[in-house]
Amino acid sequence: MKKITLIALAALITSCHSTDSQKIEKLEAQIEKQEELLEKMYKPGFGDLMGGLQHHHSKLWFAGINENWELADFAMHELEEIVEDIKTIHGDRDEAEYLFIIEPALDSLDEAVDSQNLDHFKTGYLGLTNACNTCHIATGYEFILIQTPTSPTYTNQDYSKKIRS
Repeated sequence: MKKITLIALAALITSCHSTDSQKIEKLEAQIEKQEELLEKMYKPGFGDLMGGLQHHHSKLWFAGINENWELADFAMHELEEIVEDIKTIHGDRDEAEYLFIIEPALDSLDEAVDSQNLDHFKTGYLGLTNACNTCHIATGYEFILIQTPTSPTYTNQDYSKKIRS
């Protein structure tokens, strides 16, 4: 009786192990397929993300000087989000290591937008613009010189804070 019980137990353990092994192999294959899909997914390039920063930097200026603080706050959050995206997507690039240069300027400008103080905003905006250029110099991209925009990139947006009905 003991032999039969031991044989039955051994068969049960073997069949469970076999089923577990098959499940593990199936899961490993699914993980490998997902990893392949992730590698093929579109990831914005470093330059694309920098272009996004430049775009929102410009929009922020026109929102701020028009004292449209809600729009300025929106643009600030877009800038901060792009910086985080750069760290996540391109954190292994040497240039990403220099983002610390612009972060204090972003914080200061965010405070200016929150306080809705136009003079503080202009000072903070100049600080961010200078920080961008300092970062470009530090990373060998000094030929990309950022400045305060003179006209909106997009003319189909009203930067004033008019209420529409």
